[in-house]
Amino acid sequence: MAFAISSPAFAEGSSIPKKYTLDGANLSPPLSWSDAPPDTRSFAVLCEDPDAPSGVFRHWAVYNIEPDRTGLPEGVGSAPARDLASARNDFGHERYDGPRPPSGHGVHHYHFRVAALDTDHIDVSPAQGADEMWRIVQPHILAQAETVGTYQR
Repeated sequence: MAFAISSPAFAEGSSIPKKYTLDGANLSPPLSWSDAPPDTRSFAVLCEDPDAPSGVFRHWAVYNIEPDRTGLPEGVGSAPARDLASARNDFGHERYDGPRPPSGHGVHHYHFRVAALDTDHIDVSPAQGADEMWRIVQPHILAQAETVGTYQR
């Protein structure tokens, strides 16, 4: 089977429940992945909205995730986690900040990506954001998978 990611909180292409948004509890949704390459040494996760008025907006970036993990539980990204390294999102926070597109802007698509990496550790400085983290992992990607949820106000 191919490397895949999903969320039990929303079906592929469907609406993200309010509790996972800034209009709700702002919890990071649970994610699960399967069939990572056998030589995976760590994972990185990115959530971004390409429909933002100012261009791609990054809501969450975590990396150096242990290779034996097969997902992230609900809320793990909503506060700093000791076992996850977080890059600064486009809100300026080192955590998950959920969807909150401008009212009346239509449906936004939130891409949750997981990358299986060939290294157990990447270095991202506190000054670097989610976009820089994703650029740093690019040469280390063995496989990546994506699921998309939607939200509108």
